[in-house]
Amino acid sequence: MNLTLYVWRQKNADDKGRMEKYEARDINHHMSFLEMLDVVNEGLIQQGTEPIAFDHDCREGICGTCSLMINGRAHGPEMATTVCQLHMRHFKDGDTIYIEPWRARAFPVLKDLVVDRSAFDRIMQAGGFVSINAGGAPDANALPIAKKDADTAMDAAACIGCGACVASCKNASAMLFVAAKVSQFASLPQGHAERKQRVEKMVAQMDREGFGNCTNYYECEAACPKEISVKFIAMMNREYLMATVTR
Repeated sequence: MNLTLYVWRQKNADDKGRMEKYEARDINHHMSFLEMLDVVNEGLIQQGTEPIAFDHDCREGICGTCSLMINGRAHGPEMATTVCQLHMRHFKDGDTIYIEPWRARAFPVLKDLVVDRSAFDRIMQAGGFVSINAGGAPDANALPIAKKDADTAMDAAACIGCGACVASCKNASAMLFVAAKVSQFASLPQGHAERKQRVEKMVAQMDREGFGNCTNYYECEAACPKEISVKFIAMMNREYLMATVTR
């Protein structure tokens, strides 16, 4: 399989950046998208050219590090799939592929396809944890939790913080990410003690980071590789309203 790639190249955060054309030759359709980029980079290194910088870590769809816009879609054309789990069999020989980094003011480009997503870390530090002493890990059935609540918490906890929701939203909103983290703890008894200050602190930090407001277009849900539902945004809004009313 031979492909034409247009890749965003940017030396550093101050560089203006531009799209550059590359040829990907003899690509096996069993390769993942990142493995295809590895092959392209090997060729660039052999030519004495600086390779394309991109984020990656687990390459198993777990960590959320592989953050790329592929032909204008976060994580590429396949639903519920991270870039590292996107395989080249979903493309055709002769295809032209455009590869760009996340585009958001709160995610500044550091180099090429690498963006700074530490804004998510600061939101989590603002309240995305349980700080009270909950003791050691109890037996599975020692703390009764309704199955509906447990399922809701697990669905929210599936968020890997990749930022696809931000990249796909025209306002670069982080509502889906923050809502998933808030709802995860609000659904469990361990998180109830701090639920009011948690949602207020995390929303305030989200606003300070420069993320936009929710557009209600559901693009975040469509782009999410873990299929996090927008119902969590509604849950977070209720949590926030209750926290501000009863402060």
